[in-house]
Amino acid sequence: MQEAELQDLADDADYAVAIASEKPAPKSITRMDSKKSEPDGAELVYLKDNVTIHPTQYASERISGRLRLTKQGASVFLTWIPYKASPSGADSMFQSSNPNLLDRDRSLYTIRAVPFTDVRSIRRHTPTLGWQYIIVVLSSGLAFPPLYFYNGGVREFLATLKQHVSLIRSADDPNVFLVNDFQDPLQRSLSSLELPRALSIANSASTSVIPAPSGETSARTDDGLSIIQHTGRRQKVNDPARDISIQVLEKFSLVTKFARDTTSQLLREIQSDTFSANDRKNRIPAPLSNNITEPENSITSVSDEIPVAADPHEVEKISLVWGKPRQTPLGAGEWATFLDAEGRILDSTGLRKRIFYGGVEHRLRKEAWKFLLGYYDYDSTFAEREYLASVKKEEYETMKRQWQSITPAQAKRFTKFRERKGLIDKDVVRTDRTVSFYDGDDNPNVRILRDILLTYSFYNFDLGYCQGMSDLLSPILFVMKDEQESFWCFVALMERLGPNFNRDQAGMHSQLFALSKLVELLDSPLHNYFKQNDCLNYFFCFRWVLIQFKRELEYEETMLLWEVLWTHHLSEHLHLYLCVAILKRHRKKIMGEQMDFDTLLKFINELSGHIDLNAALRDAEALFFCAGENGEACIPPGTPPSLPAEDTSLMYSQQDDDEIL
Repeated sequence: MQEAELQDLADDADYAVAIASEKPAPKSITRMDSKKSEPDGAELVYLKDNVTIHPTQYASERISGRLRLTKQGASVFLTWIPYKASPSGADSMFQSSNPNLLDRDRSLYTIRAVPFTDVRSIRRHTPTLGWQYIIVVLSSGLAFPPLYFYNGGVREFLATLKQHVSLIRSADDPNVFLVNDFQDPLQRSLSSLELPRALSIANSASTSVIPAPSGETSARTDDGLSIIQHTGRRQKVNDPARDISIQVLEKFSLVTKFARDTTSQLLREIQSDTFSANDRKNRIPAPLSNNITEPENSITSVSDEIPVAADPHEVEKISLVWGKPRQTPLGAGEWATFLDAEGRILDSTGLRKRIFYGGVEHRLRKEAWKFLLGYYDYDSTFAEREYLASVKKEEYETMKRQWQSITPAQAKRFTKFRERKGLIDKDVVRTDRTVSFYDGDDNPNVRILRDILLTYSFYNFDLGYCQGMSDLLSPILFVMKDEQESFWCFVALMERLGPNFNRDQAGMHSQLFALSKLVELLDSPLHNYFKQNDCLNYFFCFRWVLIQFKRELEYEETMLLWEVLWTHHLSEHLHLYLCVAILKRHRKKIMGEQMDFDTLLKFINELSGHIDLNAALRDAEALFFCAGENGEACIPPGTPPSLPAEDTSLMYSQQDDDEIL
């Protein structure tokens, strides 16, 4: 079966009946109901091979393994162990689909003996076409990556599980099965937010969290919860609700205890060899202790009872010496020195470094952004770029004609088109209307903004349109002032930031998790303060990450920041170091005023328009060098916007019928 043809179309209607009747598993299912025990004395009650996780959108990076249910006394445990590559071929039928994956990286995704007392619910997907999979949601509100059953078997898995634990169908979503009838704080919190049509997927909570490095994956917390792994895979939810993350952003002013109730245990502190205090102390550059010094035990995990330590050297008072001064923007004359006679960029690394430290003069952005976003290749000539523009223009017009040709009669029978068009029409008229380029009634640029977004929803059927995308397109159209070029530059940007808008929020939560680990590394007193005040979810930084500080800065500053981030000069994730830098600059006020989550959220939102971008960029650069390799290790592979540039044809390969235009 070709991957592009795999679709999550519908769940089988007789599933509940099968579970209720506890039908026996077919012989093809590797299941053990005998009294056979594991070496540690636990009874093996279920075993299933070729259960796979999708760490990213790419088929080559999938990892297959063995799923087990074991019982020891009255406790039932879930375990998933990935296969090891077998060059001898003896175990070739049970090899990982990603044989090049290092054992260290493979162990990142291992699920080790999670007790079902820590599980809140299981969401199942049994599509008519495509692979069955389940999402195991913990009582903390977090979730493991979806587990794909390539050979089927979700029904048998749940039937076996029901023999040993209480498994009850959720009254709000027939695809969700509550384990031990746990309470559902997310359901109550979403209700308080009044998010339309969002309640029916509250129990799914398909939130994925990136694991710590391999040294931590085998560790377990005192209460028995295994480390939670990450998947960059975009999974679908069979529900008409719109992207919850965007609705939360829109309703953020109403948030009270949403994040606290659902993610108070977002990051469990785990000791490991990889992130031990001594290892970090040895690997962080020596000047760190002289310029932004933390206490000696600043990297060591502490219990909730230990008071938050004061930082002896406030970042507001002491300059971070590694942050180089900002330069003047790159001008036309200097730009010409980077080109040869045929228009090729001679030194792309040098050019990106120059833009990183100074940005680009506005009149040059129309050309420079096409290179930074990947629309133009750095080694392309003037003639090649001219030809590319003509080809891409025709491609764009072809896609645009697709939705323009839809008649009113067709639209009446095209629900998804009507919904997306209505949402786009509503969003574009309130996007950057204070900017003269979009100001006024019947502004043609607003119409172009709408046309590009509608065309993109046909270009990327699976992702479609979500609130926030108009914020990302607006500066691009402002710079390009050309509909076709703006579209293709937006496409290139969404290749990087598209996971921010996935329904399962995996892209957002992976970045927030990485942010929490960076704060722990670079400012442990602030991290410990957030831990004590149930703020480890970092939802207060949600808007920063989602639309790349678009609503926090002036329009010109936003364009400067974006071109700096697009250079990827130091890191693909400089925006996370920028978050840390801003938090450090305000740590004294945050900790001194004992801000709780609600107060902190209000304070962060009120920073809009009051961020010193140049100073924050200098601090972010300094923090990057301070963190060194440990900082990069905090950000697992696949975390947006670091999607591989190649093999994009496999992105968003699985889809629900209610998401297809």
